[in-house]
Amino acid sequence: MQTAVIIPARFGSQRLPGKPLKTLAHLPLIVHVFRQASLCKGADIVVIATDSEEIAEAARHHGARAIMTSPDHPSGTDRVAEVARQLDAEWIINVQGDEPFIDPHDIQTLIDALKTNQTDLVTLCYPLQDVQELHDPGVVKVVCREDGTALYFSRAPIPFPRDPQSSLSHSFRHLGIYGYRKATLQTLTTMPPHPLEEVEKLEQLRALAHGMTIGVHQARSLSHGIDTPEDLKWAQQQIAQMGSAAFPSGRIQ
Repeated sequence: MQTAVIIPARFGSQRLPGKPLKTLAHLPLIVHVFRQASLCKGADIVVIATDSEEIAEAARHHGARAIMTSPDHPSGTDRVAEVARQLDAEWIINVQGDEPFIDPHDIQTLIDALKTNQTDLVTLCYPLQDVQELHDPGVVKVVCREDGTALYFSRAPIPFPRDPQSSLSHSFRHLGIYGYRKATLQTLTTMPPHPLEEVEKLEQLRALAHGMTIGVHQARSLSHGIDTPEDLKWAQQQIAQMGSAAFPSGRIQ
């Protein structure tokens, strides 16, 4: 049974219009994501799912596979589900199209977990680095049960440090990469949005609210998503200073 990494990419972005085609180290952002995902040995198929002919053309120009989707999808997850229906793959990994620094080893972690765990979904987390992140609504937090499955995701500080001197040892940020069986993904996208999901603007709460289990695994590195012009400028500076060393390197053996 094959594993597919599907990268949703849309042209429209409120904070950074045309984001997938922004240039980073002389290549479109989306091409970097495709190349990083392709370094993962466990990925049999890597494909970009997009509603933009311009994105598809740019991707193909650089050797990436792209499949056109409906422009009417409310989320990237729905876009991934449409493409998954067209592929002969049982295991699906959803890698966001604005993650040019995604570590191929972390994708492999989810593939391995997806094939061996009994949870409905799998995802990643990373320890919070400072108290500011805990209180930043732009940083999604996750708390887990003893067995490593998610209890809740929130933009609010969870767990809330009642003692100001308490450490961040139990505080983790959620990284927005997911793994599902194909059937689970299709079921998830047919479920109605849940009020908790709509309040927090977090799709993963739909799965939890409807009784699905989400296995949470710690990432090897903290990927830096590109959401704003400031993020893009930071990434360009990183590349200028570090060159190819800014990207995780080497195919997983």
